[in-house]
Amino acid sequence: MTSLRRTDLLTLSNLRTDGRKPNEIRNMAIQLSPPSLTPSSCTTSGSAVVRMGLTTALASVTGPTDCSRRSDEQSDRAILDVHLRVAPFASSSGDRRTIHSRTDRRIVEHVSLIQNALSAAVMLHLYPRTRIVVDIVILADDGGRLCAAINAATCALVDAGVPMKDLVCACSAGLVTGVSGSGSGAGNAGGDGIEDVTLVDLNQKEASSYSGDSSVYMPCAIMPQRNTVVLTQCESRLSSIEVFERVLGAAMEGCRMVYQVMEASIRERTSKVIAAKMGNAVIKENFR
Repeated sequence: MTSLRRTDLLTLSNLRTDGRKPNEIRNMAIQLSPPSLTPSSCTTSGSAVVRMGLTTALASVTGPTDCSRRSDEQSDRAILDVHLRVAPFASSSGDRRTIHSRTDRRIVEHVSLIQNALSAAVMLHLYPRTRIVVDIVILADDGGRLCAAINAATCALVDAGVPMKDLVCACSAGLVTGVSGSGSGAGNAGGDGIEDVTLVDLNQKEASSYSGDSSVYMPCAIMPQRNTVVLTQCESRLSSIEVFERVLGAAMEGCRMVYQVMEASIRERTSKVIAAKMGNAVIKENFR
């Protein structure tokens, strides 16, 4: 009897390398106000840890506070400062080189994208002449670093009690050309069985494996209750507007899945805070 490798079984089942369907996001977990940050970060207004698969992002929010310099103040709105760092041990490839957040082109670009996406949702006009600082640290990077950072920053802003028009949920999607077989994300197929497959929430292996000229990778962020796109980025060459609409639609559907997880975590955290204020909270201590 011939034994099949795991990759062969996944291919025959029209599944991805990690066992997901083409339209599924990775396992996602959110923790608001992680206990490890509470004692040491007295100035932090809110914090959150978001894990998307093997990618983990930690975000903390400080403010609104007074601007350190009067020249930085804006009379009609608050200033939203975003800082993004990548831990030396974050890379899944084993590369432990230090990435400087001020000189690395990709990090500087991500900071600008995160700042623009969050500014569309945060009600900055309620805090004129103040400053809100969002610090994001990538603890593990297995693809989707930008999306995990946006989701972590959104949860930290909610934990800090900063008024927002809507949550900002981010997810990526890609169009892979040259995949044999058919699945729920399959598109046009040729006579030789080669298809274009739309994948949601790509990991690092998928993003690097399907990096040809005919492949498309698009991170996206939306405000789901308003159905408004606040961020979309695509550095690939698109063959037609139909391809763009198809990939964007898949990314927005992934953002809605992220919203469901985010909403459940926020409701759970809120119920615990309300129970604590009512005197019905249960305190659990781990004695080691």
